[in-house]
Amino acid sequence: MNSLKPYYRLLAYCLGGFVFILILFTTCCTVVDSGEVGIRFHKWSLNEQDYGGVEGTCKGWVFYNPITTNVFTYPTFTQRKQYETFSVNAKDASLFEMDPTIAYRINPDKACDIFTKYRVGVKELEEGYIRTCIYEAYRTCANQYTSDSLMSNRANFERDVRARLEKSLMSEGFLVEEFTSKITPPSSLLSMIDAKNTAIQSALKAENEVKEAEANAKIAVAKAEGNAKAMKIKADAEAYYNRTIAASLSPMIVQEDMIEKWDGKMPQIMTGNGGMMMDISKVIGAKK
Repeated sequence: MNSLKPYYRLLAYCLGGFVFILILFTTCCTVVDSGEVGIRFHKWSLNEQDYGGVEGTCKGWVFYNPITTNVFTYPTFTQRKQYETFSVNAKDASLFEMDPTIAYRINPDKACDIFTKYRVGVKELEEGYIRTCIYEAYRTCANQYTSDSLMSNRANFERDVRARLEKSLMSEGFLVEEFTSKITPPSSLLSMIDAKNTAIQSALKAENEVKEAEANAKIAVAKAEGNAKAMKIKADAEAYYNRTIAASLSPMIVQEDMIEKWDGKMPQIMTGNGGMMMDISKVIGAKK
């Protein structure tokens, strides 16, 4: 047994050394993956020109002295944040509610500047600086619109808010991918809008009814004019027919018609070139 003690002792030393190396490795090394940017910085830096103690960015396996140095990481992929309701006043003091949703990402080239200035993580930035920028953009742009103009130009309002938000965030190293908001006007304005829409719909309905009545009247007039024209055309055709028939009746046709209707008896009184002749015998016979 005594001969085995040196081996046990050596094994214990090796195991202790391995544990020490493992602890040293875990505390002195970190991994910055491809979706992040690492920032290596000194915990204590008395030099004002030392950029806040920041050495620069890093990726992959990073070894450092955990006593004096540390590594902070920011995600570089798109972050999405939906905020609770903001309340802002329009130009005429009407209170509007905004429910914004923003999708953004951190510019890797500005990661050191962000860390040097704020020294907080993404969640703290979302609830701090980014939220303040959104509220300021809403407040400033809403003061340029009255209630009616804001509701009538919501697309322009959101475009103005996004432009102002992008300007303030990009200067700090944040890239805005998407920005949308749900705009809820005050209840009094909603009632006015509903009443206005009802009035417009009623006016359109009345206008359509008038147009329909006018159209029906025009149809009736068109039908009457059509019937009158048809009757006139028919009468003109009949008159033309009668004139044509009358013009075709020549004296020969009249004489032929008289011959066809003659019963073969000579007339009792005839006129000649010199005067009138009468058949006396027929007259005497008639008296007898």
